[in-house]
Order: sequence, then C-alpha cells, then structure tokens
Amino acid sequence: MTTLPPLIDEEKLRRYLAEQLPGEDLPLQIERIRGGHSNETFYITRGDQQWVLRRPPRGPLLPTAHDVLREYRVLKALNNSPVPTPRVLLACEDTSVIGAPFYLMERVHGYIIRDTLPPYGADEAGRQAISRALIEALVELHAVDWQAVGLGDFGRPTGYLERQLRRWIGQLERSRQRPLPELDMVTEWLKAHLPVSGPSTIVHGDYRLDNVMYAEHEPRVVAIFDWEMATIGDPLADLGYLLSFWREPGDPPPALDTETWRVMEQPGFMTRAELKEYYAERSGRSVREMDFYEALAIWKLAILLEGSYARYRAGTTDDPFFEQLEAGIPALARRALEVCHRSSSGGR
Repeated sequence: MTTLPPLIDEEKLRRYLAEQLPGEDLPLQIERIRGGHSNETFYITRGDQQWVLRRPPRGPLLPTAHDVLREYRVLKALNNSPVPTPRVLLACEDTSVIGAPFYLMERVHGYIIRDTLPPYGADEAGRQAISRALIEALVELHAVDWQAVGLGDFGRPTGYLERQLRRWIGQLERSRQRPLPELDMVTEWLKAHLPVSGPSTIVHGDYRLDNVMYAEHEPRVVAIFDWEMATIGDPLADLGYLLSFWREPGDPPPALDTETWRVMEQPGFMTRAELKEYYAERSGRSVREMDFYEALAIWKLAILLEGSYARYRAGTTDDPFFEQLEAGIPALARRALEVCHRSSSGGR
C-alpha cells in the first residue's frame, strides 16, 4: 500500500504557533480525529493549552467543497452572535506551514452524539429535549442578521436554489466515476420542481446531529461545527438536510453504514414530521415543500461523496469509510428518487 505524506508538519506548526500564539515553547501533542470524512480535524495540545486545527483533506478536491478559510470567516462572524460556535483564533493561508491552508479554534468540551447518548438522554423526556435543542439552535442560526455580523458579501441573497442546482450538477460531472442513472433522474426532478424561496439567512449546509456538540450536563447545544458549506441562502435547505439524515423506527437500513444515523430511532426522539412542525412553530416559516429540500439534500450528499470516492480511487485518502461508496452512492440516489416519487404522488 502507498504510504501517504503526513497531514501536518509538526515542527513547522510548532514554530508557527510559537510566533502567532506566544506561550511556553513546548512540543505539540497532535491527535487526528476520525469522526468526519471531509475536512481533517486535529486536537492540538501545547502544555495546558488545547486547540482544534482544521485543514482540507488530500486532493483531488472539488472546488469550494473543502474551503477551511470559508469556515473560519463564518465562524469569526458568528462568534459575535448568540449562535453556539467555538471561538476561532487564527487562520493561515501559507501552505508552506503544514502543506495546506488551516485555521485554529478553541476546543469545546461536551458530547457529540454518534452511537451513544449523554446521561440526560437515558429516558424519553431527555431524548425529546435533545431533539428540541437541535431545532432551537438551527432557528437561532437562521435568525442572525448576516449583514450586521459582517457577512454582507459572503453570498448572494437571491437565486440560492438555482445556483445550488447549477453548482452541484457541475460538481457531479467533475467527480463522476461511473453511470449513476437514478441520480440523473433526481437531477431532472429537482429542476422541474424548484420552489420559490423566502427571505435568505445564513445556511450551514451540513446541519445534522453529529455536527453539533451538546453540553455536559443538560440538553443544550454548545457548539455547531463543520461550516465549510456555509453560505447565504434558503434556510429550509438546512432543515431538509437535517431531515435527510434523521431516522425513525421502521425505516429501511441506511444507504451507508454510519452509526449516527441509527441513534435517533430510540423512543423519545422527535419524528421527522414533529421536527418540521417544531421548526415551523419556532421560526414562523412554512414547511409545506420540504420534500424538495430533503431530496436536494440526499442528492447533494451523493454528489459530495462521489467526489470522495474519486479521492479514494486515486489513492489519496486512507479513510476506510470510503470503501462502501461504490454501492452506497447509488443507494443514496435511489433513496432521493423515492422522496421525489413520494412528493409527486402526494405522500408525506
């Protein structure tokens, strides 16, 4: 097997941080975090100081799909808002330091829910509260005045859905590894069923249960992570994305073997219908056309993962998750097509 180059040059990073964040000149302890499959995440420890470093994965990369400096900018803006975000410390565009752009943020402590629940999730009331907190944090994000926090030129406030379709169709063609007829059928359905968007907000772009951190002692979101897909656009895209990952008892097995997608099948978690209703109640927005947004989310995920599958086939990633994408991406495409058919038949 080909040996891949290190993702961080430890000595160069130590010298850089000694200049940028003065403190004791101590060796760095670096721990790679394997929880995600997109941008690379590391815990960095220097003495009693703890940080998190984010950098892109090894290439080839889709345009804008792993933009850590974009993440840094939106986090810096949201640090001045009520939205729960980790505080960012610095961003580095100089690729000579670790081989790629990166940024550093504070390390927040709490629970990221994947296959196990925090102690307060041991009963149905606790799991209900976890569900509510997830929606409440999303509503808080969508309530931010994005121009007032300095994101006036971060994205265009109109035409979001049209741009999403153009962008992701282009990314599919750049990353496509094989025929994906069901995914192409979803593309045509989305183009034919484009809804009219309401007022634009900040859109996270990857909002789901395991991209937030809960407090240690209460069901409250203390940090939202993974902002690389953030932009200004239609807030219902975030709700559709959350629903696309949400599971209920009796759902068929997930297209990909990800333990996070099963934890919310436990009693007490809200159903997808209840999540929509709670979001509508807290935000005041209509959620009548959510099938479009859910299908869009699954379609985008399939395209994003096809780009990851291209990296896997090129031998530039050692993430074992990507082995299942050969069958997993067509399965996602079929699931998206089922949502399209459900909507066209009037089902929910």
